[in-house]
Amino acid sequence: GVCFSDLVGVTFFRLHESPEEEPHILLECDSGVLDAIQKHLKLYKIRRKVNIAPCLDLSPWAVVPGERAGDVASSLPKCPDQALILTPDPRTEVMGWRLITKKGVNLPEIIPGSHVGNLQDYHRHRYKQGIPEGVKDLPPGVALLFLSNLAYMNGISFTKGCYIGQELTARTHHMGVIRKRLLPVRFSAPLPKDSIPEGAEILTESGKSAGKFRAGGGELGIALLRLANINEPLCLNIAGDKVKLTASIPEWWPKTASK
Repeated sequence: GVCFSDLVGVTFFRLHESPEEEPHILLECDSGVLDAIQKHLKLYKIRRKVNIAPCLDLSPWAVVPGERAGDVASSLPKCPDQALILTPDPRTEVMGWRLITKKGVNLPEIIPGSHVGNLQDYHRHRYKQGIPEGVKDLPPGVALLFLSNLAYMNGISFTKGCYIGQELTARTHHMGVIRKRLLPVRFSAPLPKDSIPEGAEILTESGKSAGKFRAGGGELGIALLRLANINEPLCLNIAGDKVKLTASIPEWWPKTASK
């Protein structure tokens, strides 16, 4: 069936013209950068009549489909009013749906036949699919748009007007060659918790650098790897021990993506 996962660590902002009216825009963000994003948005608000406030009364959920196709879609007509928003995850179909409810809602009532999972279920699913999320997977000032596959996940517009970094983004899109990408990786043994340094190097069998580990849990994770090395035997050096890993190209990528 369908598995709900409560997205602990995710917060929303309301963007609207006055506190009395319903918000026109809900912006999902990593709770760890709540203050920084609020300051950033207010910096560009200037004199516009836009109110920006955290939505502490809302709960975000991931609705991950089961193995049978159409699990979520077939249940949509049954959704009662408790689902404020239930919409396909805009990044890719394999991530199911994004659900927003008021806090304290009875989840199984919203989609019959579903069950409530935990946050680890959700992270395992997205690591398996190579989906980055939040400042740990996409560190500000470090993660680059194309290398993080945001162009595959509706994360970049090539048609909208001016924005910071537009020239570089457009030039890379039309003329650039992407030699490294964020990829799902599977380890030969579960990783020790909280003992892997940020950006730990991933090596080829000959000891050449193939990329850097970004985040993960258990035997799954994501890493920024050179595409030329992804079919080679790779390993992560953890405190002198070498843990073998394999990388893969996600099936949801465009078929020409790995070229």
